[in-house]
Parts: sequence; structure tokens; C-alpha cells
Amino acid sequence: MKVAILAGGLGTRFSEETKFLPKPMIKIGKYPILIHIINLYLKSGFNEFYILMGYKSNVIKKYFKNFKKLNKPFIFKLNNNFCKITLLETGKRTMTGGRLKKMIPFLKNDEKFMFTYGDGIANVDLKKLKKFHLKHNKLITVTAVRPQARFGELKINNSIVTAFKEKPQTRSSWINGGFFVADKKFLNFIDSPKTILEKKPLEIAAKKKQLMAFKHIGFWKCMDTYRDKIVLEKLHKKKFF
Repeated sequence: MKVAILAGGLGTRFSEETKFLPKPMIKIGKYPILIHIINLYLKSGFNEFYILMGYKSNVIKKYFKNFKKLNKPFIFKLNNNFCKITLLETGKRTMTGGRLKKMIPFLKNDEKFMFTYGDGIANVDLKKLKKFHLKHNKLITVTAVRPQARFGELKINNSIVTAFKEKPQTRSSWINGGFFVADKKFLNFIDSPKTILEKKPLEIAAKKKQLMAFKHIGFWKCMDTYRDKIVLEKLHKKKFF
């Protein structure tokens, strides 16, 4: 199954580093987070990747030494594993939905594919995610995660704090964890380069009861800010990924 990685956003909340790099190329340990994401899929047996580039795409092109031409696959070796990577230009100002629609020429009729953002990492069981999607036979499946609270949680009874938990995992809600499986037909919900994936396309899929949620309760972290990068570096040293 092919894997598309959205790697073209401006990363405006991370200006400390995105002034010089596209966010997926910011390093966590030895490798850019983009490579950690590729490695996550590689370890589960997925080995065909499409990098949907935009902002500062030249940095991504320079990183991959075997890259020769846009829209053409090349071989990349990572930790003794080999995979095929194709780099696609999607436009600097293109929205997430518009970037994803660039996959249409690379997918056969009714073909299913996986996709994710270029700034999130997790220990999602990708084989189970794929199996879950195939079992339910809907247009798209999203991995749902419970986010960690930004601040400590207080339990209060009559103004007395009865419990304190430092940044616990939220128990009452699920959010988009960024690891998807979709049918090619889902891309028909995307109108233009300005379409935001998380708005109209996913809202339509939900209304049509074509959106499934694969619940993940393990490790998950998105790198939106410099603070998130510091957290990810600590987690990487502890071998969370």
C-alpha cells in the first residue's frame, strides 16, 4: 500500500527553525522527523512513499542523494531497509487537501493508500490500522488519539484540591492523530488546491458515514512548536521511536 506524507506546510508556529527549513526536515536526534515517519512505516512493511512538498522543497530534494527527477521514484536506504520514494511538488500555498489530491495520477481505480502529516510521530500499529480500514470498507479511516493536556489537571472538591496530575492524557475527547487510510474515491471530495482536508472533505465523509475512527491509546506526539521538539528529543533518547 502506498504512503503519502504531507510535507509542504509553512510551519508558521515554528518560526525559530522553519525560517530556514520545512518543518518535516527539522531533526530529532540524528534524523529529520520526516525520516522517523518513513521508518515507522518501513518497520511495518510499507515501502513506497510519496512526499508531497511545498515550502522550501529544495531542502528535501537536497537531502535525498538519489533523487534525480520529480514524479519519478528513487531508492532510499534506511537502517538496512530499502524503499521507493517519489517527490512531488504541490505548491507553496496549497492547502492540505489540495496537496493530497496530487496523488490521483499515482493511484489506480479503487486503490487504497495511507497518508499522514510530516510533523507527527507515534507507535500506531499500522498493520492493524490497514486491516481495520479494509474490514469496515469505508472511504477513509482516521487514527483517533487522546491528547496530552497542556497543563496539569486539578481535581477540586469544595475548593480543596483532591488530586493533581501533571499533563495527563485527556480522557473525555478524541482528536485527529494524523495517520489515515483512504480509498482513491475519497479524493473526489477535494475541490481545489485551496481545499483544507480537515474541513469540507472529512466533514462530508463523516456526514455520509464514510469516516471510521481507529482508536490509538499509545504514544503519539505532534511537533507544532519548539517546545514540542524538545519533548520529542527527550522521548527519542528514551527510545519511544
